[in-house]
Amino acid sequence: MQKLKKGCVKILTLFKKHHLLILKTQFSSFNLECGTDEAGRGCLAGPVTAAAVILPQEYCNSVLNDSKQLSEKKRNTLRSIIEDDAISFAVVHIPENEIDAINILNASIKAMHVSISQLKVAPNFIIVDGNKFKPYEGILHRTIIKGDSKYLNIAAASILAKTYRDAYMEKIHKEYPMYNWKQNKGYPTKEHRAAIEKYGITKYHRKSFRLLPEQYRLDL
Repeated sequence: MQKLKKGCVKILTLFKKHHLLILKTQFSSFNLECGTDEAGRGCLAGPVTAAAVILPQEYCNSVLNDSKQLSEKKRNTLRSIIEDDAISFAVVHIPENEIDAINILNASIKAMHVSISQLKVAPNFIIVDGNKFKPYEGILHRTIIKGDSKYLNIAAASILAKTYRDAYMEKIHKEYPMYNWKQNKGYPTKEHRAAIEKYGITKYHRKSFRLLPEQYRLDL
């Protein structure tokens, strides 16, 4: 409990000028509830990344929210706090060739399953952002639309998935700087698609995705 109180003070000090609606700690009454979420599902290049997080039942965080609602600086600060405060967490990348082989939905669910399997403490309940999931090891679960803006453990998973994937895209940007992945992170921006049209595709592009509009032809 003392650790939690210190964590709350630390968070409030870091973000004293930032006010958000405080999310619920968890959905169920189970003592080891895991939240899981993915990042990069709609990208043209790079992996889909999922995280699983178990937070203490009495966890306090007045800033933690859906990663899309936070700046990059706040996400990176919260990443360290989440990793320090979580009972357990895990992050997993599923690469492009596997996405192409099993499709993005199955790859996203696989990433969540593998991240849960890598937790050092086994959960006894799972909550999932969105409305698609497959049962994992007989553990009860609940899918929650916009769960990353309702529950702290899913929000924490969304931040870890996002920050770890962004770091990965910034790393491979150095290998292929012409696609500007450090900025667009592999999403289908006009700049990214213009680079695909000009330079073709890389080993990191998802060949099963529509990489260019229909009026353009792309030799795979």
